[in-house]
Amino acid sequence: MVKVMLAVITLAFSLTCGQTLANDDIILTIDGQIAGGAPVNLRRADLEAIGNATITTTTPWHDGVVTFEGVPLTRLMEKIGAHGKIAFVVALNEYVTEIPLSDFSEHGAILALKKDGRYMEVADKGPLFVIYPYDDKPELKSEIYFSRSAWQVRTITIE
Repeated sequence: MVKVMLAVITLAFSLTCGQTLANDDIILTIDGQIAGGAPVNLRRADLEAIGNATITTTTPWHDGVVTFEGVPLTRLMEKIGAHGKIAFVVALNEYVTEIPLSDFSEHGAILALKKDGRYMEVADKGPLFVIYPYDDKPELKSEIYFSRSAWQVRTITIE
């Protein structure tokens, strides 16, 4: 039974990794302590409408310098009316990281949609990736901030 379950999970993951997102697919759900109290479902276009920022940096997960484009997390939190202190970020693979909301304004973290000008696929750490400007501040090149840099982000819960 366990082998069958693992086979099904592996098949589902491999099918998901190869999928290209349509522009009208919901790629992020934010809930918790936000304006209105009801979960907010966002599409790629919704995120891009909030505004764009670029971070060019090295990361432990890529070779050389990479340019990421995405929504500044401070703007996203303002847009949804976040009024908590912590963002619990959950990835497609169930990885969870806790990020203080203060990180977003203090360090300029973004929720990246693109890497080197292309939308990120699930197989390439997409569709959403929390990125800090690691090369701008030496303190960001640490396990604390690397562990907060979730990829394949699916949900964010504000507490």
